[in-house]
Amino acid sequence: MISPKIFQKPIWLALIDKYNNDPDIHGILYELPLPKHIDEKVLNAINPDKDVDAFHPVNVGRLMIGGDEVKFLPCTPAGIQEMIVRSGTETSGAEVVVVGRSNIVGKPIAMMMAQERGRRKRHRDIVHTRTKDLAAHCKRADILIVAAGVPDLVKPEWIKPGSTVIDVGVNRVGMNEKTGKAILKGDVDFDAAKEIAGKITRCPAVSAP
Repeated sequence: MISPKIFQKPIWLALIDKYNNDPDIHGILYELPLPKHIDEKVLNAINPDKDVDAFHPVNVGRLMIGGDEVKFLPCTPAGIQEMIVRSGTETSGAEVVVVGRSNIVGKPIAMMMAQERGRRKRHRDIVHTRTKDLAAHCKRADILIVAAGVPDLVKPEWIKPGSTVIDVGVNRVGMNEKTGKAILKGDVDFDAAKEIAGKITRCPAVSAP
């Protein structure tokens, strides 16, 4: 006799179903990477209209189309876009280079930066750590967004003078023996790069001295 348990949904999937059908819940956000006991099917299980981080394939398609089709913007790429706007960085005709091709940051921010608004056209490249002559791509960038997960990957000589550099990398490179906290570094050599870039961010989780 077949046990009825094999037809039961996992607890996490049943919970998603409950939240999908609850009119009082307007958004669902899950943290990646997922724990080992949770299948990646969760990415497709959430109602696309409640998928706050826009990981569902439907929302990836909406992001590709742009405009009113977009229900939610992925949080980190949306933050990057907001920093660019608030810093007064000119995007019209700008060359944008995104280093990193993750589904969480690299791909969605590249898609968002490729969208046209009126006549504000911009050229956009998405590259990664194995891209041939990565330095040359970075040197051309008016706006350089780095999310590769490699500490100090981008050297100061790779940066175009006056450009806007946004470092999304958060890399643990050791432990502070006094505080017991991880030592963090970004993907950009900040101390050297700040002398060349027009605008630059630190590694998001590293406080200014």
